[in-house]
Amino acid sequence: MAESKVTGIIKSLNALEDDLDSLNSKVGDMKKQLNLKAQTEIDSLLEKTREMATKEAEVIINASKEKATSESSRITQEGDAKLSEIQSTIDTNFDEAVKHVVSTVLKA
Repeated sequence: MAESKVTGIIKSLNALEDDLDSLNSKVGDMKKQLNLKAQTEIDSLLEKTREMATKEAEVIINASKEKATSESSRITQEGDAKLSEIQSTIDTNFDEAVKHVVSTVLKA
């Protein structure tokens, strides 16, 4: 009778040991799955972050491009106005310059 109790206890301990081994194996599998899920989530967040950064960069670049285009137009308009002013001054003083040149040539 004592031997059968000991045998029963040993069988129970073996069963518990098997259960522990099974649980350890399941925990290992769960760790792998959790690591895989975490890596997948990291990759997804990284991609979303890149997309957000790209969109933000595009907004900044477009704003800078618009500002540069506007500044370029303003500079062009100022240049055209100065050119018109110079052309007008030349036209106004052309006859006098021709007279001065002719006078200088004739005196020489």
